[in-house]
Amino acid sequence: MLENILASNVLQAAILLALFVLVVVSVFITLLLVDRRSSVRNELRTMQDSMADKTPGLSAYRDEKQSAWASIADAVERTGLHLGDSRDGRLRQKLISAGFSSPAAPRIYTLARLALIFILPAIYLLIALTRPEPPSFFAIYLIGSFLGLLGLMLPSLFITAKADRRREAVVNGFPDALDLMLVCMEAGLAIEAALDRVTREIARSHRLVATLLGTAVLQLRAGATREEAFRRMADAAGVDEIRSFTTLLIQSDKLGTSVSATLRVYAEEMREKRRMRAEEKAYRLPVLISIPLVVFMLPTMIGVIMLPAGVRMVRDIFPMMTGG
Repeated sequence: MLENILASNVLQAAILLALFVLVVVSVFITLLLVDRRSSVRNELRTMQDSMADKTPGLSAYRDEKQSAWASIADAVERTGLHLGDSRDGRLRQKLISAGFSSPAAPRIYTLARLALIFILPAIYLLIALTRPEPPSFFAIYLIGSFLGLLGLMLPSLFITAKADRRREAVVNGFPDALDLMLVCMEAGLAIEAALDRVTREIARSHRLVATLLGTAVLQLRAGATREEAFRRMADAAGVDEIRSFTTLLIQSDKLGTSVSATLRVYAEEMREKRRMRAEEKAYRLPVLISIPLVVFMLPTMIGVIMLPAGVRMVRDIFPMMTGG
């Protein structure tokens, strides 16, 4: 039985995969148990601090549940591995632009990069060693190094791509929000009430824009000034158009000018920019379509056109040239 298992590459791969899954599951369960005990200790310590300080609502604020990834990051940091980044401010701003606003997002990002550096080469090594003829040490070293570098870059590429998609969705939906805000303010609503109304109206059609405006409304209701709330909204969006919009609102609020007139002019500019972006994409289509046409259809057309002439040359002209 053991000899049959050792002789079969499929069974060897299945056994190695089962052992790998078993080790991963056991480590994950151990981390969850350790984290549960530490969370209980933290809750008890929080209750003691709240009783000592007699500060109402503090324990409720500290009792927010963290995600599973945040718990894993905390467990890894408790082992002595620091997951902080030297450019934590820039990294956090990049993650917020991609939609990850959790305080634990930078640590989870660093943990994902560290994990992928080892996971991708380990998967390749597991597959390579189960082959009948394993690759050479130089090939394993070269491909493993490439996979490690790829694992280091994949989270950054994912965050960049998601931030670009989120930025595009915000830019495309913001002119509609400006039009609704202009209608609300011309109807007599204040800027806070107009933002709240627009947030509820576009919650389904433009969810990201509604989230940004709703966050600004909540900050205004919590006591933040208009300048602080609008600048935080611009930083969270990471879009130049919204930064310009918030700058216009702040200047209008400071100088006492009409916000409705400012919104009307800026909404027209935003609609014009959106139309120009649509025209730019439409003008790019012929160029993009020409690439698959040249790569796939042109060789086929040349082959169809030249095939009869080639057959005629092989049948008639080449025999005549050779005296056949």
